[in-house]
Amino acid sequence: MRRLAARGAAGDAGEVAAPAADSTHCAQGRSPSPPRLVTSSGIYSDAGMSGTDQSRPRTTQWWQEISCWLGPFSSRSFVCFLPFFSPRLIDVCAIWDTGVLPPTADWKGASSGVAGARLNEAETLSSIQEAQLERLEVATPCGPGSRERGPVLRMARQQLPPWVHAAILLCLLSLGRAIEIPMDPSIQNELSQPPTITKQSVKDHIVDPRDNILIECEAKGNPAPSFHWTRNSRFFNIAKDPRVSMKRRSGTLVIDFRSGGRPEEYEGEYQCFARNKFGTALSNRIRLQVSKSPLWPKENLDPVVVQEGAPLTLQCNPPPGLPSPVIFWMSSTMDPITQDKRVSQGHNGDLYFSNVMLQDMQTDYSCNARFHFTHTIQQKNAFTLKVLTNHPHNDSSLRNHPDMYSARGVAERTPSFMYPQGTASSQMVLRGMDLLLECIASGVPTPDIAWYKKGGDLPSDKAKFENFNKALRITNVSEEDSGEYFCLASNKMGSIRHTISVRVKAAPYWLDEPKNLILAPGEDGRLVCRASGNPKPTIQWMVNGEPLQSAPPNPNREVAGDTIIFRDTQISSRAVYQCNTSNEHGYLLANAFVSVLDVPPRMLSPRNQLIRVILYNRTRLDCPFFGSPIPTLRWFKNGQGSNLDGGNYHVYENGSLEIKMIHKEDQGIYTCVATNILGKAENQVRLEVKDPTRIFRMPEDQVAKRGTTVQLECRVKHDPSLKLTVSWLKDDEPLYIGNRMKKEDDSLTIFGVAERDQGSYTCVASTELDQDLAKAYLTVLADQATPTNRLAALPKGRPDRPRDLELTDLAERSVRLTWIPGDDNNSPITDYVVQFEEDQFQPGVWHDHSKFPGSVNSAVLQLSPYVNYQFRVIAINEVGSSHPSLPSERYRTSGAPPESNPADVKGEGTRKNNMEITWTPMNATSAFGPNLRYIVKWRRRETRESWNNVTVWGSRYVVGQTPVYVPYEIRVQAENDFGKGPEPDTVIGYSGEDYPRAAPTDVKIRVLNSTAISLQWNRVYSDTVQGLLREYRAYYWRESSLLKSLWVSQKRQQASFPGDRLRGVVPRLFPYSNYKLEMVVVNGRGDGPRSETKEFTTPEGVPSAPRRFRVRQPNLETINLEWDHPEHPNGILTGYTLRYVPFNGTKVGKQIVENFSPNQTKFTVQRADPVSRYRFTLSARTQVGSGEAVTEESPAPPNEATPTAAYTNNQADIATQGWFIGLMCAIALLVLILLIVCFIKRSRGGKYPVREKKDVPLGPEDPKEEDGSFDYSDEDNKPLQGSQTSLDGTIKQQESDDSLVDYGEGGEGQFNEDGSFIGQYTVKKDKEETEGNESSEATSPVNAIYSLA
Repeated sequence: MRRLAARGAAGDAGEVAAPAADSTHCAQGRSPSPPRLVTSSGIYSDAGMSGTDQSRPRTTQWWQEISCWLGPFSSRSFVCFLPFFSPRLIDVCAIWDTGVLPPTADWKGASSGVAGARLNEAETLSSIQEAQLERLEVATPCGPGSRERGPVLRMARQQLPPWVHAAILLCLLSLGRAIEIPMDPSIQNELSQPPTITKQSVKDHIVDPRDNILIECEAKGNPAPSFHWTRNSRFFNIAKDPRVSMKRRSGTLVIDFRSGGRPEEYEGEYQCFARNKFGTALSNRIRLQVSKSPLWPKENLDPVVVQEGAPLTLQCNPPPGLPSPVIFWMSSTMDPITQDKRVSQGHNGDLYFSNVMLQDMQTDYSCNARFHFTHTIQQKNAFTLKVLTNHPHNDSSLRNHPDMYSARGVAERTPSFMYPQGTASSQMVLRGMDLLLECIASGVPTPDIAWYKKGGDLPSDKAKFENFNKALRITNVSEEDSGEYFCLASNKMGSIRHTISVRVKAAPYWLDEPKNLILAPGEDGRLVCRASGNPKPTIQWMVNGEPLQSAPPNPNREVAGDTIIFRDTQISSRAVYQCNTSNEHGYLLANAFVSVLDVPPRMLSPRNQLIRVILYNRTRLDCPFFGSPIPTLRWFKNGQGSNLDGGNYHVYENGSLEIKMIHKEDQGIYTCVATNILGKAENQVRLEVKDPTRIFRMPEDQVAKRGTTVQLECRVKHDPSLKLTVSWLKDDEPLYIGNRMKKEDDSLTIFGVAERDQGSYTCVASTELDQDLAKAYLTVLADQATPTNRLAALPKGRPDRPRDLELTDLAERSVRLTWIPGDDNNSPITDYVVQFEEDQFQPGVWHDHSKFPGSVNSAVLQLSPYVNYQFRVIAINEVGSSHPSLPSERYRTSGAPPESNPADVKGEGTRKNNMEITWTPMNATSAFGPNLRYIVKWRRRETRESWNNVTVWGSRYVVGQTPVYVPYEIRVQAENDFGKGPEPDTVIGYSGEDYPRAAPTDVKIRVLNSTAISLQWNRVYSDTVQGLLREYRAYYWRESSLLKSLWVSQKRQQASFPGDRLRGVVPRLFPYSNYKLEMVVVNGRGDGPRSETKEFTTPEGVPSAPRRFRVRQPNLETINLEWDHPEHPNGILTGYTLRYVPFNGTKVGKQIVENFSPNQTKFTVQRADPVSRYRFTLSARTQVGSGEAVTEESPAPPNEATPTAAYTNNQADIATQGWFIGLMCAIALLVLILLIVCFIKRSRGGKYPVREKKDVPLGPEDPKEEDGSFDYSDEDNKPLQGSQTSLDGTIKQQESDDSLVDYGEGGEGQFNEDGSFIGQYTVKKDKEETEGNESSEATSPVNAIYSLA
């Protein structure tokens, strides 16, 4: 049978290629040779059977009938499983091609008992199988002279054993399967293809009434499909409704309500149809519903009167929404109701009190419903409680009383169930959903709830307890979770239990979903649609959206229950089939098309590729192809010769040709030819063989004195057609070629060697195809004393190479090597290094063998078996190493079994169902013989089963179909043609890991402070880890800030804890925020399922520093401060604190503290004098305290700093500055002159005017730049009128009757209409204190000057 296929990657290495069938067998009345039947106990053949039963026909006879019966199928190889046969009989049937397994003797093997068993098993064939046998009987017979269709095959059926009929039937039924078309765009665009639905909306599609409605439907096909819709099973005319449109090149519906309309009018069931000329594909039936969030009915609730200790249920009864709202209880002041095992919310939304206490009156209770789509919360009118009690005083000390209820006079009573009622109930759940069982009990004291399952344990990997153990949730329910569960409520007065009978039903789910079927003309195939459910679903087949029963008849198609069988398909058979399987709980709809393609062979790779490869390497020539029917592929070299396969060549199923070892004669043009009945296609690949890159003169180890010149040689031989690059490494890092170094093509020269030049130097010779390395070590000697003898004064050099190597005393494992030393060049030879080279594993590579003192020139070398040795010798003195000697003659040792086994044996899984065994391969000196291979053994550690073994020539082996993460015992033993190595050590390996199946349970969170929490959780069971437990990991994210206007990033963060820990701390959290947290188990594969999401809130913390704190000085009287709110308030800001001090050099004034409201971000400071600078420290406050502070300083005066340096942190003492001393001297001289003039005028009786003191503000005529900055002239450095200089050198503002200072008590700054700042700047001074300070001031020279003015 032909089958369409696009050959991709390399085919299965284990597939047996059968030779083509000889078409002349049937024509000549001969059959192909019969096969052998492989069973669980051996191979049934004539030579292997015993017995005297002669009643069976000869094997060759019934095989001849089968061969003629199969007709065109006899050229293919079939393998099928017979699951309905007894395991002691036939396990596998193999019907091979001509001559693959040709038994020649008669059928003599099976006893009559076995024959009877086979006959009885054959009689159990289903009616479908019997019908298939009947159809086979009317097939065309073989051989000349076959005029009748029926009799020959009926005779064949009578002669064949019945179990052979069943074997043939199952082989034939297992042939058809879907094949993907190659992703090559040219093929995808050219080949016709029926439609396929690629995207669609969910079955239950709920939409937001505020948005436009979008119902998705997208499909692909060639030609591109067209779309139409049905609504409520009737054609939906889109063109008639102006609100409805369809996206371009898509079937997606868009219903636009911008121009009006009610979304509810469009509710219903929609289905999309995608159609082209080859068929029609269907979407699911999409049920469109509009989300609803109805208002809570208005009601007046009377106070609920209840006796203390009695149970109570507050019913919520939320309005029905779509989808159902989320219920939670709060007080009317929006404070959450604290819940515990006494007071908790049930799954139905009601609030249950197991017993009411007096403190329950302290708040009211309001049920809230949050609707998902509209993001609205509706609040029910609040319940108020009135608790009747025998102890009216709510004494808080009684809450911790060991017998609180008795102390309050509450009678104790046994538990009773509040929900569910009675002692038994039942619950139905669908497979794959979550099962939630709930038991809420009343009683005094509050009962504890425990859960059990009758006849077994709770599923630990899926069960978790919620709502203070009042609810049991079992996730992903399956059929084995059905049964009876009961909850036990108990306190010290007694116990009671409630039994819940759980029934698990199932909506349909796929066992075998139909897949697209692509065939060539004349091929057979099948579509299978198998589903399961509870109750058992029914299956309905459709073709192109119509029931199959009403479709036109197709003689090539037959429906057999859940299978459609196609025979001899033709181009007209193309269609899209739908399988709809449904029961009372749901349905599944699958589309699968049948496409018939007739495609001549095509090549998928670029033409005339050039492949360059290094001599003696392995390479692979690719030739991907496609065709229908499957083309046969053959390779030729240089356009002649026979098909290339076998020997040094291996052809993979995908068309690739592997050449195991490249030789010079392999160079040439290779042609791959793909052929089928429609034609052929070919492609060529040109292979060029390049010589390897080899360093034939390697750098030598050298010892050099500091300051000398060293040259490291590196001469390379390479293929002249490749570009060669020579680079150097020092200590395995790229070498920087400085001005002391010179790199040439064949050497590296270092001038003036220094100690830092000591190290290893590696020459790297590389081309675009390969590279070679050679390494040498440079030792740098320190300067030595002047030589004291004549020999030391002579120049020293590296020794000459040893010569005349000779091998004597040849033995199996040793040989004596003798050499003549070369000249030592005035430096005694200290060592000889003997190296060897072998020509089997690493030809041309030299290895160190042994090292001998410089006083010997002959040594016995210990050798390994089966190595073709060649030796050379290197002499070493203090200057360096000699060039290697010329190689000795070769000597091959005899072979022997290995004496060691490979090292570093490991077993690790690369997938969840395998284990990869790896080891370090043995080298030439440990192989000890030809054809080195490894015997790999493994078995499960705990089962102690028999060893599995396989022989491997590489350094790895993958064990498949392993359980998840189980230990294996592994042994790897070396073997060559002379025997096996020693018994290997046992290594423990593990199969692959799978994702963990369970999450940490009982996760508890304790808030430590505003930035950290403590976590605690229960350990997961080891069998749910499914691997090595690496760590527990907490994923947490900041859901929101308690400051509603603050945007927060919801980026997930994680904290990891070692697997042996059950608690940990999560630091670096943001204060005053809502967080969510989930925990997972992590193994080598990854994360397991997430735990229940936990929510927590961090308390307030101190804020971060205010942002963008700016200090500006518009004039000499004021300093303006501005700032922005902190980036992270970490709570509710209560204000800002400003601390500032004046300073002048090293002298610091009194600190002043200002407190501002949280909304104030500006402040103006009145300067006391124009000379002193100010240091400001600003911090924000919350209720917790002050946060991080930011410090800035006022700008320096112009004569202290340049305009570009407005701020300075390190001020020198102003009194030590030269300019200041000079200025003071000048002022003193001027004052002296003025005093003299004054005395002269008084002595003459003259008068001089005295200006009255007044405040002189900075006038508008003062120079000011356009950008708002002031131009400070020399006059600006003078004190303003109305100021006095205090004793400490600072200038103090005189009091004024209209000064704002007198009104500075407790006021907040304000802004007037033009935006300028007005308000209180300083705290009001004590009047007497001010006057006292003034009276203590001495008259300064500056004041004297102003008094004379």
